[in-house]
Amino acid sequence: MKHVIIGTAGHIDHGKTSLIRALTGRNTDRLAEEQKRGITIDLGFTWFDLKDGTRCGIVDVPGHEKYIHNMAAGAAGMDLVLLVVAADEGIMPQTVEHLDILELLGIKKTILVFTKCDLADPEWMAMVRRDAAEQFRGTVMENAPSVRVSSVTGEGLDELQDLILDMVRNRVEAKEVSSIPRLPVDRVFSVPGFGTVVTGTLMSGRISKGDALTVFPSGIRTKVRGIQVHEIPQEMCEAGQRTALNLMNVSCGDIRRGCVLAPADSMEPTTLMDVQLRLLAHAGKTIRNRSRLHFYTGTSEILCRASLLDRDELVQGESCPAQLLCEEPLTVKRGDRFVVRFYSPPETIGGGIILEANAVKKKRFRADILAEMRKKQTGSPADILEMRIREEKENPVSVPELAKKTGASEEELKSLLEELTGRGSVAGLSLKKETRYWHEEEAWLCAQKICGVLKRYREKYPYRAGVPKAEIRSTCMSRVKVNVFDACVRHMAEKGLLAQEGDYICLPETGILKDGTYRKVEALLKDAFEQAGYRLLRLTEVDRKGYPEDTMRDILRVMEAEGQAVRVSDDPEIYTMKAYMDRAETVIRDHFRKEKVLTLIQVKELFGTNRKSARAIISYTDMRKITVKTGAETEREAYR
Repeated sequence: MKHVIIGTAGHIDHGKTSLIRALTGRNTDRLAEEQKRGITIDLGFTWFDLKDGTRCGIVDVPGHEKYIHNMAAGAAGMDLVLLVVAADEGIMPQTVEHLDILELLGIKKTILVFTKCDLADPEWMAMVRRDAAEQFRGTVMENAPSVRVSSVTGEGLDELQDLILDMVRNRVEAKEVSSIPRLPVDRVFSVPGFGTVVTGTLMSGRISKGDALTVFPSGIRTKVRGIQVHEIPQEMCEAGQRTALNLMNVSCGDIRRGCVLAPADSMEPTTLMDVQLRLLAHAGKTIRNRSRLHFYTGTSEILCRASLLDRDELVQGESCPAQLLCEEPLTVKRGDRFVVRFYSPPETIGGGIILEANAVKKKRFRADILAEMRKKQTGSPADILEMRIREEKENPVSVPELAKKTGASEEELKSLLEELTGRGSVAGLSLKKETRYWHEEEAWLCAQKICGVLKRYREKYPYRAGVPKAEIRSTCMSRVKVNVFDACVRHMAEKGLLAQEGDYICLPETGILKDGTYRKVEALLKDAFEQAGYRLLRLTEVDRKGYPEDTMRDILRVMEAEGQAVRVSDDPEIYTMKAYMDRAETVIRDHFRKEKVLTLIQVKELFGTNRKSARAIISYTDMRKITVKTGAETEREAYR
């Protein structure tokens, strides 16, 4: 079912509230001061039923220039706007400013309503219509249907309802109900016996009784105790409906106009946005870089500064890529429209569209940055998501994290991610409990960075197989969790960008440098171990013949990796050739075929060695699960 919000716009005292009262029979001016002064100050809300039974919500906005901030808040979520022009006065300053706001917010479904027609003679009325046609040329109102009404006599009200019905049936599009629910709050109050109640227009999704929601940007968790739509209790509300939510565990002081209700972790507050900023052709002002502005989006009103990325000054009628740095956090998503007003005196001068809600700071006048901003403006949803993933650099991102940063549902993201992985621009890294996504170009850049470290390391230590993984992580990918880092290394190795040998990372397709020095040290170690036999040696006991100890150790590690040498024990650190220990295993197994117990003295006798070496041999066979200690420290049995 299509849900529709109808709004009003127009100059103060042009009959917006009276028109709504004539259509609905209800007065939207609820404040005592509004009723006393006869003007609308804050937003008013009501509803009425079309001739086919469709129930439409109505938002009545103030027309006075002092309350433009309230008008901008009320325009959030409007599907159709009745732009009101009093027949006895014609177009006035706030008519134009309201029209500017509608255009900037992308509201294109409009009806021009000439009110107070009972006060204007035909000649005057014709002049007002001609003036409107002239001033509305080139705007969303240029081809808008129009109707003359009188809220006093009832003239034109039936024709207006027919126009509204036709627009709702044929031109107003249904809101997206399958995406993440998002409710910008426009009013907060307390009801005795129930507690805190908020109202707003549900922009997307559905909300049901009992749903857990979060108040953004504060992060306060709450639950929906009750729902009303047009003062009727409901179990659920949908996008496009004016709704009131009774919230649990939230006081009126915890929430205000401008807050957004949405599921936990579905959005992320921001203070920095990428935008396409437009200055109205008749603004009468310019926006200089670092200008301070009033920023309006949804129901939020915040001060911000504009960083112009491709120029120093934005002039009338032009637009440019920019970043807006807000003085307070707010919660928005890509595609949201906004209005900016000059800081002082406050007047509407422009607006635009949010290209990236949670942006990173960008340098001005950079060709690559400007190309990225153009792509954000014109690219497909998959292109935009690809850029969002790439912005994470070396840190692959999960679907829930992307949903939080983009404000999109996980289902929406999954189909886009399938497209990106299918065309090879993004890689899906499978972890134990999730899949993370990494941009292939960032993977390549990360591999180049790692290979740079590996090359420098190889120059310093030419006989080492590679760099320990932990060292690479702390040097090149310190932001990345260990399990994600391991997945990244596997991916880069599969792509041939680097190689992995156990716990070491090394350059692709490069073996150990086996130059003259390597061959001489290798021969020296073999000779020393063979001469020692089973009187096993510590490395420090080997005559190095002037070679550095680090070189000796590195080459010995290679000999271990290749299966030539073996570390027999760690404390003390004792080595020999692997062939000796293979023979020792055979001798000890033969011993257990005849004897149940093997003593340290017997080990000494079997191998003609000393006590230190005998202990090392027993330690090695324990580790290899050939022997196992019995009650006595110096006795072993066969491992079972």
